[in-house]
Amino acid sequence: ILLKKQEGQEKTKSGIILTSNTSNYAYADVISIGPGLFTQTGDIIPMTSKVGDVVLLHARLLKGDNEITLDDKKYVLVRESEISMVSTD
Repeated sequence: ILLKKQEGQEKTKSGIILTSNTSNYAYADVISIGPGLFTQTGDIIPMTSKVGDVVLLHARLLKGDNEITLDDKKYVLVRESEISMVSTD
């Protein structure tokens, strides 16, 4: 999943209030997703999140080896299993 970290937002589009006491966690917007997880038999387990969702994940995942730059913008690549919460509209 390709994510863009949210900066200083106080409320998600669906109305979830973001507090500052979640310093170990951060919110990000889902920019793009892959087809899903392939099993050993070749079946696809589809993604449960979709483009436009707001996700909560541990802040350590928003920096480091999984950070990429595309068109001078910073993004983060994570596995769907690393996401703690999905807020959909």
